[in-house]
Amino acid sequence: MTDNKSFWKKEEDLLEQRRHQAIWPGGQKAVDQLASRGKRPVRELIQDMIDPGTQFFELSLLAGFGMDYPGVEDVPCGGIVTGLGRIHGNWTMIVANDSRVKAGTYFPITLKKHMRAHAIAEQCGINSVYIADSGGVFLPMQAEVFPDDQHFGTIFYNMARMSAKGLKQITMSTGGNTAGGAYIVFMACQSIMIDKHSFSFLGGPPLVKMATGETISAEDLGGAAVHTTISGGADHLCHDQAHAVATVRDILSLERPSAIHLHRYQEQEPAVAADTIYDLMPTSVHQGIDVRAIIECLADGSLFNEYKQSYAQGRGDNIVTGKMRIKGFPVGVIASNRVGIIFHESAKKATEWIVRCSQEKIPLLFIQNSPGFMVGSESEHAGIGKYGADLVRAVSCAQVPKVQLVIGPDNGAANYGMCGRAYRPHFLFSTMRARTSVMSGKSAGGVMLSIEEGKRKKSGKPMSDEEKRAFQQKMIDKYDGEAHPFYCGARLLNDRVLKFSEIREWLGMAFEVSLLKEIGEPSFGNFRF
Repeated sequence: MTDNKSFWKKEEDLLEQRRHQAIWPGGQKAVDQLASRGKRPVRELIQDMIDPGTQFFELSLLAGFGMDYPGVEDVPCGGIVTGLGRIHGNWTMIVANDSRVKAGTYFPITLKKHMRAHAIAEQCGINSVYIADSGGVFLPMQAEVFPDDQHFGTIFYNMARMSAKGLKQITMSTGGNTAGGAYIVFMACQSIMIDKHSFSFLGGPPLVKMATGETISAEDLGGAAVHTTISGGADHLCHDQAHAVATVRDILSLERPSAIHLHRYQEQEPAVAADTIYDLMPTSVHQGIDVRAIIECLADGSLFNEYKQSYAQGRGDNIVTGKMRIKGFPVGVIASNRVGIIFHESAKKATEWIVRCSQEKIPLLFIQNSPGFMVGSESEHAGIGKYGADLVRAVSCAQVPKVQLVIGPDNGAANYGMCGRAYRPHFLFSTMRARTSVMSGKSAGGVMLSIEEGKRKKSGKPMSDEEKRAFQQKMIDKYDGEAHPFYCGARLLNDRVLKFSEIREWLGMAFEVSLLKEIGEPSFGNFRF
């Protein structure tokens, strides 16, 4: 086993530990408490809901760690499970409150994760299923979760608009849904409640008592029987969770089979050994990579049809472009090479390739390993600004499905030109080697020290050498810490932190789901060529 491989296996062991913390909040004790109330962990319900023998692709497992909300440091997995699974062959977005995490309460990160699931479902044109068991908003932070766009009300806005587009919204209530949370039941195309277990009301018994003086039980106020036999707010009365899961499957069993809007070839495994990629990834994040060798580890048959390989050798070669197949899907590739600095030649080549793939209606894979665009007078005079802007324009306007995979530095404007989060890729995946921030810790330390030195000198209190070293190290630690995939994953700056061995499977899923909606015609604004 090489040093590289040993290093990354240890890093992925840390990733596995963090995933375990996300999946098992409260440990076995929390599971036993659920069982005492006739409930099971939501991931078990999801596994029963999706087609037998298929995989649930869970998103954003690292969300919510280290958020340090008032009185709450961690919100494991953001308190909500989101992901993609097949139900009767159709890809479906599943969103499930995990009542083991603060009774399913919505924190800002919970809302952000719920909204991200909605964005994927709408962008890809797929149905959604909600497993609802929530205590509503986290009241100490009501100003951050209640009144604004992308706050709690946007859940229902999104449900209404997706339903209007023919995307089914199915809610299975497994517990309490109070106040705004009740609308997750009432706004569904069809909703399912479980007798003596599900409750849905705009105001619970304590609020009713305070507001009207009426004393009433939760069951009589808004239990499953009330809403399925009296109010009509729900549609299906089930006797337990297994019955409810089966009902969800029954409802979706008559949905029209989805179709992929792209030709698909016979899948081939890469010609190189599966774990070769571990040997190829340097332990230093800033060491250069032969991205063609990485592509061979991912591509069907390890085949890559490169575009403009000889263009501007030494500078145009810092971005590699071409076509490959992933799980049978033809994919256009824009990949950072070597140390990944984007020169004006490489920006021009990438822009041209994005436009060509858009014309051919071929989806795009951005393999990001770039610390930024080249700076300096030579680069500015050569037009790095305008050619970089062209690249950003092409990425912004490309109408084809886009997926970003971060395997190294992800800094500055390169984050933009290589289809970072702001450019709304259909999916964005990171690895343990990814580092996403405005600049590296080393660069930030130097820049911030220069600014601080100027301020201190101007105030008549110049910094000592020891103060300079301490200040610079503080900045390095801050920027490197905030660039780490755990920090970024906690804040939903990616959709999943992948092990290198998982990349092919997840890319195959991402492109398949992204191609369920028909690709429109290309349309670009004014380039500066």
